[in-house]
Amino acid sequence: MSLLDDLADVGRAPGGGYARHGFDHAEAEMRDWFREQAGRRGLDVETDRNGNLWAWWGAPGPDALVTGSHLDSVPGGGAFDGPLGVASALEAVSRLQDRKFRPARPFAVVVFAEEEGGRFGVPCLGSRLLTGALDPDRARALRDPDGMTLAEAAGRAGVDPRHFGRDDAGLERIGTFVELHVEQGRALDVPVGVGSTVLEHGRWRFSFTGQGNHAGTTVLRDRRDPMLPAAEVVLAARRIASTMDAHATVGRLVPRPGGTNVIPSTVDLWLDARGNSRDVVAELAEAAERAAAAEGCTVTVTEESYGDTVTFDPALRDRLTGLLNAPELPTGAGHDAAILAAHVPTAMLYVRNPTGISHAPDEFAEDADVEEGVVALARVLETLST
Repeated sequence: MSLLDDLADVGRAPGGGYARHGFDHAEAEMRDWFREQAGRRGLDVETDRNGNLWAWWGAPGPDALVTGSHLDSVPGGGAFDGPLGVASALEAVSRLQDRKFRPARPFAVVVFAEEEGGRFGVPCLGSRLLTGALDPDRARALRDPDGMTLAEAAGRAGVDPRHFGRDDAGLERIGTFVELHVEQGRALDVPVGVGSTVLEHGRWRFSFTGQGNHAGTTVLRDRRDPMLPAAEVVLAARRIASTMDAHATVGRLVPRPGGTNVIPSTVDLWLDARGNSRDVVAELAEAAERAAAAEGCTVTVTEESYGDTVTFDPALRDRLTGLLNAPELPTGAGHDAAILAAHVPTAMLYVRNPTGISHAPDEFAEDADVEEGVVALARVLETLST
């Protein structure tokens, strides 16, 4: 898709893939691209109190049909996760305009802020703030790995963090939300599927505290090394999850001060758990406490985000599967659509990913399948907006 080609060089990560995070330079460039593309289609763009972008086709109003996704990425992420949904929405609008179609209800394309949580740790930040699922004071205090708060980063990007919080007026304008996304697995054997459920999932921080010391002079029996119980938790996460039909992943671990010849004083690790996640975390916390005590360390466990199992609106789902003759697809991946589902009728379309890889540079979709996704989305939007 030519629109995705426009973004091919934005936010490339040195180690491969993309680094496009909430309110950073790369994401700002992506947002400018969205504003320019929306303007070409005669859409009026506004930024809401939580940093989400809304491009309105006609006047804003109640019972709006809204589509879109996000533009940020995980560290080293692929080219499709997020931007495909935004670019497809813009392309679908172009197709409808070319046919002289005009929606009979308010219509908008949305870009949600910081969906991945790659910079500030909490996923679906923009939609969580919009719906009141995230406390604005907590959001403002979130820090990135360099210590900058979300409030500071948003302010530098021109979004006033004092206005963060539940936006009843904005939420009440959404009548239906449809999000298109690249498949994050390899379950589809046709170009397009319709979302059915999102597995419950959450993120937890395990913080181990020991005693920083010299790596060459501190004998083993005198060490209180927090890296040891942290390593035990990494291994235990896989072992415990495998007994509970769950997924558990430690994708980030930060020792402090982080010197090669220094026993760390603290080690933080972040656990992503999906499916029976709270049961996994409860058992894993007990294992962490035992391992920490054995090394003379302490541990605290903090829940950073949680989302229960989401079932997308059954009537809307059934309508779209019939309209597109498409299969239903459950997923373990979280989305802004899953946050909105508790408040408005919500649906998802997935475009086939032949690699089955996501959140990595090898994430992919064939041009023909992307085209099928745009055609499907345009058909859905035309049907729902009349």
